[in-house]
Amino acid sequence: MMKEPFNGDELLSLFEALSNPHRLRIISILTDGRQYVSQLAREVEMSRPLLYMHLQKLENAGVVKPEMEVSDDGKAMKYYELEHFDFHITQDLIKEAVKTLTIKKKEGKK
Repeated sequence: MMKEPFNGDELLSLFEALSNPHRLRIISILTDGRQYVSQLAREVEMSRPLLYMHLQKLENAGVVKPEMEVSDDGKAMKYYELEHFDFHITQDLIKEAVKTLTIKKKEGKK
């Protein structure tokens, strides 16, 4: 789970993760409980590779977490569930987070 206060890069990762309608739909589905990847792919109507890309963005932002389980027949099954979050984004939080951004530093090196 992502902690507060955020550093600048974590805040950007969160905003990026939440700025996509597919990822918001994934979050909405996961509010009802964890989902097996194949079932989640059917519900959001997308391929598993594309779903994994979206889930990775959400995981990097601290919004979801994966869990592997082994079924009775020995098959590895990957589930995703939401991390508890309650974000309060304020102007002061953004002001402080900007001080820790590394993107500006990376762009200056080009």
